[in-house]
Formats: sequence, structure tokens, C-alpha cells
Amino acid sequence: MSLRNIAIIAHVDHGKTTLVDQLFRQSGTFRDNQRVEERAMDSNDLEKERGITILAKPTSIEWNGTRINIVDTPGHADFGGEVERILSMVDGVILLVDSSEGAMPQTKFVTGKALALGLKPIVVVNKVDRPDERIQEVLDEVFDLFVTLEATDEQLDFPVLYASGRNGYASEDPTRREGTLEPMFQKIVDHVPPPSLDQDAPFSFLVTLLDRDNFLGRILTGRVQSGTLKVNQSIHALDSEGKVIETGRASKILSFRGLDRVPVEEAKAGDIISLAGLTVATVANTIADTSVSEPIQAQPIDPPTLSMRFAVNDSPMAGREGSKVTSRMIRDRLMREAESNVAIKVTEAADKDSFEVAGRGELQLGVLIETMRREGFELGISRPRVLFGTDEAGDRTEPYETVVIDVDDEFTGTVVEKMNQRKAEMTDMRPSGGGKTRITFSAPSRGLIGYHGEFLSDTRGTGIMNRLFEKYGPHKGTIEGRKNGVLISNGAGEAVAYALGPLEERGVLMVGVGEALYEGMIIGENAKPEDLEVNPMKSKALTNFRASGKDDSIRLTPPWKMTLEQAIAYIDDDEMVEVTPQNIRLRKRYLDPNERKRMSRAKAA
Repeated sequence: MSLRNIAIIAHVDHGKTTLVDQLFRQSGTFRDNQRVEERAMDSNDLEKERGITILAKPTSIEWNGTRINIVDTPGHADFGGEVERILSMVDGVILLVDSSEGAMPQTKFVTGKALALGLKPIVVVNKVDRPDERIQEVLDEVFDLFVTLEATDEQLDFPVLYASGRNGYASEDPTRREGTLEPMFQKIVDHVPPPSLDQDAPFSFLVTLLDRDNFLGRILTGRVQSGTLKVNQSIHALDSEGKVIETGRASKILSFRGLDRVPVEEAKAGDIISLAGLTVATVANTIADTSVSEPIQAQPIDPPTLSMRFAVNDSPMAGREGSKVTSRMIRDRLMREAESNVAIKVTEAADKDSFEVAGRGELQLGVLIETMRREGFELGISRPRVLFGTDEAGDRTEPYETVVIDVDDEFTGTVVEKMNQRKAEMTDMRPSGGGKTRITFSAPSRGLIGYHGEFLSDTRGTGIMNRLFEKYGPHKGTIEGRKNGVLISNGAGEAVAYALGPLEERGVLMVGVGEALYEGMIIGENAKPEDLEVNPMKSKALTNFRASGKDDSIRLTPPWKMTLEQAIAYIDDDEMVEVTPQNIRLRKRYLDPNERKRMSRAKAA
């Protein structure tokens, strides 16, 4: 059976996973009466809840005697590490572009990586049935993007299909609004070359994804680069310098068939497979026949730009809601994550009770915290901070991001003003049709921490912001942070309605009646810039004197409950987020008010 290996790349929400659903259906992978969830490739709970792809996942379909291995990739820039490493497994890419939004930042990032590897793209303009489609302008944008990314003449001569992934049709005619995905299958077979690898050389294989199974142990996924592998064959793992890490046997070879991994007896060069039998080998290692001593060089991965401190939860409520609270458990879990996720770096602090976790962005680290929280961990999380660098002259540099904002015309002034306060420079501004404007900025990452929530408020929830790492540039000096102070509980106990009523006049409350509180916990946002210590547990004195009208029931506004990402973006440098399986609480790093004063004096000195 002939073989094709392709990756589907696109910006977030442009319809990759929905298109893969239709490719499954029309290739006969599913039975007609088989019940299949929507976006079948988004298999983990967080992916289903958020409607985004987080992990790159291979799958396989058969069409007219050809096996097509497809890798579905994340569209969000924070998960770019997933995309970078899987590009070495494929021979071609389908670039999916929304017929209205056009080429967005993430499209540029991944396409640049794919073109640099010499992969030939097939451009698919998706969602052609949108009422605000602008197909020709989008195609011009894609061509300009390819030229900017220094594509070769062969890559610039790309085939184009016009499709609707949700409705399951593709065509070379931009006016067609019906049909099947037959033209897409045909284009993949005709345009993507079969793997041109040496079948007769000794077996070698580069690990690109790492998974764990309760029965099989570590499962290593990648593409066979040369030779043939049979079950129980002797193999060894090499690191990037060619040193042997471990020796073992291929106890299980799994090949992808639709959504399932199926055991096979052997795998040939070009096959995308999963392999079990080794206990130490990890991502970017070479697995090979014992006669091979030269490792396959892995693609370099862009470095992390943001870090957070993951600490043992030391609040007065520690250990009440989670089952995994010790530093050893947190350390093991983070090291396991760093092993399988190449875009994350973990370093242990000197006190052994906290860990510096560096990644690509707030969303990536937020997803890791949410995953750990669901596994039963309790954590104390610090404010994100950017990772600075130095240039040749020894001056301090910091990461910059390209920020593309689509916003209604009436809000452009507010957005430009807010971005200027964050030391961003506008590089482009143009109308994008339908009463909207597209503004592009080059902004220091430091200034963007915590801005997204404010941006949504400023644009009444209609604005769309896309960010992408651009470069390390000169340090921009101080950037103004949060303007408001917070309300801090001055004791421990339960929140009482009688006390919360008057506090509503001070600002916005984040806790409701009956919630357990402790000293140093943040219970709301102050309307003024300074922090304020308050008593939310004060109850009514039970005297015999009553004034008429004083006993009316107290009506409180529902408290402001933050999501995990909002909480991480909101906190200041001297604050933390306490994360448990049941609650997200905000607190001061130093709970004792005297300790806080001492630390602020020491900082000022």
C-alpha cells in the first residue's frame, strides 16, 4: 500500500479538527451507524471543554489503496512546541486558512517552520460558505506570506482548494457550495511525495511524542526514518551526542488506524508508529538497531519566554481539598511533564519547596496547572514573569510579541491608547471589512501579561487578539501594572453577609456568604490604588435595641469569580494564587501583615 504523511496546520479556530472529522467519515474509517463525538481528535477533557487542540495527535485513513497518515496540530501559539517537533514526521502540509480572517500570526509561525524544512504546502481556503468571505484577498495574503517567508519557486506554485470542513466538501472551483472531499484526497495523493527513505538500511527512528500507558509503560511515537522494525527486535536509544542511554527490545509496535492504535508485527521506513519496550528514552532521542551509532538530529525548539513559580501550598487550608500536596509529588509530576513537553523547562529552587516552570505563554502554563489540579494537586502559583536576555553589547533584552487585534471601529481608539501605555508600537492598521479594523503591534510580552481580560471589557467582548513571539529586543523600562489595590481579610473564619454589605462600597468582592477565609486572603478589589485590610467576618451584636428598618435583609451583588487564567493574570508580584481541586483563591505571599510591611520596607530600601 502506498503511503503519504501530512500535517494539517492552521490558526486557532480555523477548522482543522472539524475537517479531520469529515476526512474520517468520507474515507470509511467510521461505520455508517457508529456514534462518534464531534471533533473526535480532541480527545482529552480540557480540549473538549475549551474547544481547542492542545496536543499534536497522529491518525490514519485509507483511500483508494493509499494510507494517509495525518497529524492534527494545535493552532494556538502557546502550543507551538507541539507543532515544531512533528514537522519532521511528515512530507507535506495542508495549510488551512479561514476565508474571512485570512493568514493570522500562528499561520505565519508554523508555515515558516514547514517551508524551511522544504515541505510542499497545499493551501485550503476553509469556511467558503461564510457570508463575509473574501477568498481572493485571503489567497493574496497567503501568497505574500509565502514570499515573506522566503519560499522556493516550487513551494510558491501551491495548489489551492476551496472547502467547508463542517459541510464536508472541497473543490478547485471557488463558487462550488456542495460535493465531497474527493478532490482533497486526490490532491494529497498527487501533490505530497511518498516518503523517500532507505528501506534496506538498519532501523532508525526519532522520538517526537511521548505517551504513557498503564499496561505498556512508556509509548514513543515518531516516524521510521530507515529500515524495518519487527516485534522483539533488539534496539537501543541514543542521545543527541550518540551516547547509548539504554538497550532493550521492541515489545510492542502500534500503528494508527483511524482513532485507534493497532498492534502490528513490523514497521517499514516512512511509517508513523508508536513503540513500547524502553523505560528511559524520551523525546528527541534516536531509537535504532544496535548496529547504529549515529543519532538523527532533532529540530531545534524555540526557547520559553515566560516563567511561573509552582510552590507547595502553605496556606492555612493546605491539605484539606487535594490528595497530592508534597514537594516530592509536585517535583515528579513537573519533571514528567518537562520530559514529554519539549517547550517546558523546569528548575528546582534552592529551598526545594518551589519550582520555576518556564513555557511559551500564560495559556500553556494555565493548561498544565488545570491538568494538575484535576489530578488532585494543591499548588501556590506566582505571577508570570518574562525571561530576560542580554545582547552582544551586554544590554538587557526582553521578548517581544506580534499582536494582531481585530476590533470594531468604535473601540480602536481605546485599544491603541491601552497598548501605548504598555509600550507597544503600532506597525500596521487597516480596515478589515464589516465595520472592523485590524491593528498590528510589536509589544513587549511583559506589558501584555494580564491585559486580555481588560481588552475584552474595553471591546464589550467583541475584540479578537492574537499573539505570537516575535524576537528579543531592547528592554523597554518600567511598565505600569494593575492600578487598583485589593481588600485583604484580617482574620480567619466564615464570610458574613452583615460584614460584606458595607464592604461592597469599598470595591468589588470576590467571595460570597459562608465561604471559609483566612488571614492574608484577598477577598476583593479595592476601588483605590492601595491595599486595605478589612474584617469580612464581623457579625451583628445581639443587643435588645432595634431601630425600625434596620433589619431588612442584606442584598449582595454576586461575587466576582475568576477563572484560573484570569487569576494568574490579575495577581501582583507580592501575591499568589492558591489552586486546589475544588477552589481557586487569591492571597498575599506573606499572610502576616507585619511580615508584609517588613518585606515592603526591605524592597523599598
